Amino acid sequence: MTALEVVEAYLVARRALGVPLDRQGRFLRQFVRETGNTPLSDVTPTAVASFLRGRGMPTATWRAKRASLAGLYRYAISRGFATASPLPEHPPKLSPPQTPYVYSSAELQRLLDATAVLNHPASRLQSMTYRMLLLLLYGSGLRVGEAIALRLSDIDLAQRLITVCNTKFYKTRLVPVGPRLSQQMAAYLDRRRLLAIPEGEMSAFLCSRTGHSLHYTQVIKTFQRIRSAAGIVTPTGECKPPRLHDLRHSAAVHRVLAWYKAGKDVQRLLPSLATYLGHADIRSTQQYLQMTPELLQEASRRFARYAGQEMSHD
Repeated sequence: MTALEVVEAYLVARRALGVPLDRQGRFLRQFVRETGNTPLSDVTPTAVASFLRGRGMPTATWRAKRASLAGLYRYAISRGFATASPLPEHPPKLSPPQTPYVYSSAELQRLLDATAVLNHPASRLQSMTYRMLLLLLYGSGLRVGEAIALRLSDIDLAQRLITVCNTKFYKTRLVPVGPRLSQQMAAYLDRRRLLAIPEGEMSAFLCSRTGHSLHYTQVIKTFQRIRSAAGIVTPTGECKPPRLHDLRHSAAVHRVLAWYKAGKDVQRLLPSLATYLGHADIRSTQQYLQMTPELLQEASRRFARYAGQEMSHD
């Protein structure tokens, strides 16, 4: 069997057990493209190391790629499609993870405005689709993969609810949306239904001109074009510019900042935010909310008010 045939058989077997493997599937098909569609037994350790390294310095993606290949090779060896695993035992020295970026309100507006660069006579809904994607990521805190996986049947505008299926942790959650985002979704949905609906209500909510789902890699490339048009560049001290995923991070930080300004009990509310974001536990949310200058300022103000009250009681 060729490498691609083994990959497809492996993905079918795992998905039959209820494991989506969407990201892993992308990695494995990329692996086949880069190493050549030869039998897995012919793939050399050097070719594997090159795939894992990618371009430039190795990053945390190295581990994700290796984990994907490890599952594939366990499957292949158990069925006689390979005799040994060519994977390296130890990771190289990895580059530090990219610092999450918090888009300002002005930058968010520039990103929305910059979707106009996607206007094209052959794909009249493309600009509106990516504008809707940006609004969804910021307005609902969805992951990129979750947003582009949404089906028409997942959108309940009457109840203002989004059903997110097969999330990062293979669970389903309900995400409420506010009235403004709901109105934007309704306007987009009216236009969306003028395009093809190839799978009925199981068709993609955010779609290409043919009515099919957007591809993750293409979405990332298109966002890079939008970000460039918006004039958002690499922050000082960073190696890479802000990402599409940082809209989700920005949504979380802005929500906590609003709670601080409103005098809310942030620690009590954090578990609710963790559930909303689909985090496995609150520690993920706490790590996600690294202190920004605005959060530090609000936290300092709250402490100053607390300290002043304590001193007045002495």
